[in-house]
Amino acid sequence: MQNRTTLGIVSLCFGVLVFSLQDPLIKAVSSGYPVTEVMAIRSIVALPILLVVVHMDVGLGALLSRRFGLLTLRATILFSSYTVYYLAIAALPLADAIALYFMAPLFIMALAGPYLGERVAWQTLATVLVGLAGVLVMFRPGAGLFDWAALLSLASAALYALSQLMARKLGDTESSTIMAFYQNAVYLVGAALAAGLFAAAGIENAAHPSLQFLVRPWVWPATNDFLIMGACGLVASAGMILLSQAYRLAPANSVATFEYTGILWTPLWGFLFFAEMPRETTVVGAALIVGAGLFALNARPASRVAA
Repeated sequence: MQNRTTLGIVSLCFGVLVFSLQDPLIKAVSSGYPVTEVMAIRSIVALPILLVVVHMDVGLGALLSRRFGLLTLRATILFSSYTVYYLAIAALPLADAIALYFMAPLFIMALAGPYLGERVAWQTLATVLVGLAGVLVMFRPGAGLFDWAALLSLASAALYALSQLMARKLGDTESSTIMAFYQNAVYLVGAALAAGLFAAAGIENAAHPSLQFLVRPWVWPATNDFLIMGACGLVASAGMILLSQAYRLAPANSVATFEYTGILWTPLWGFLFFAEMPRETTVVGAALIVGAGLFALNARPASRVAA
C-alpha cells in the first residue's frame, strides 16, 4: 500500500508539472482563436498517442468498458473543468488563475469522506475554511478590482476535485490510460459540439475576454499557432495519464496536497513568457490556500469507512 501511495504522489507531481506547460501555450493563442478550436486540435494530436498507449497497456478491447457511463461522465466533468479554467486564464494573470485553482486539493480532501468513505480529520475540514479566507483575500472585496473570471477558476477547481474522486472509484477496474482516452475523446466531441452550437446561433463576439475566447469563430491557424496547439496535445496526453494514475493508485486525501507543486510552475511561466508579476494580494491569498493544504497533509491519515 505504501509503495502504491508513493508511486501515486510521484505520478501526480510529474503530472502537475507537465500539465502546467499547457497554461502558457493556451494563453499565447487565446487572443486569436476560440478555446473550442484549441481543444479540438489538442485532442486530435493526442488521440493516436493515447490509442498506442492504451494498446500497449491493456489492449484496445478494454475501451469497450462496462463502466462506459461513469467514464464518460467523469470525462465530461473534466471537459467542463478545463474549459472554464482556460476561459479564466484568457482574462486573468496566470498566477491569479492557478492560485484560485488550488482550492481543488482542499475540495478533494473535504469531499473524500462523503464521496469515497475515507475518514477525514476535523483539521482537514478546518483548513478548507482557511483556504476560503485566502480566496477572499485574492478577490479583494470592496477594492473595485474583482474580475468575475476568478469564479471560473474556482468552478474549475470544484469540478476537477469531483473528477479525481471519481478516478479513485473507477480505479478498481479501469486503468489510467482508459480514463485518459475517454477524457480526450469527450474533449474532442465536446469542443466540436460547442463550436457548432455557437456557429448555429450566430454568436461570434463578446465583450469580456473569457467569453470572447469561448465564442470566437474558428479560423485556419498560422503554422506557428498550429504547432503551439499541437504541442498541447502532447502535453495533455502525458498529463492526463499521470494524473489519472495518481488518483487511481493512492487515497485521494493523501496525494491531493501535492497538487500544490504547481504553484511553483505556472507563475514562473507567467513571468517568463508574459512578464506577469503576482500582486501582493495574490501572494498572500495563495500562501493561505497552500498553507491550509499543507497543514491538512499532517492531519490523521485517512482509512476507508466500513460499509
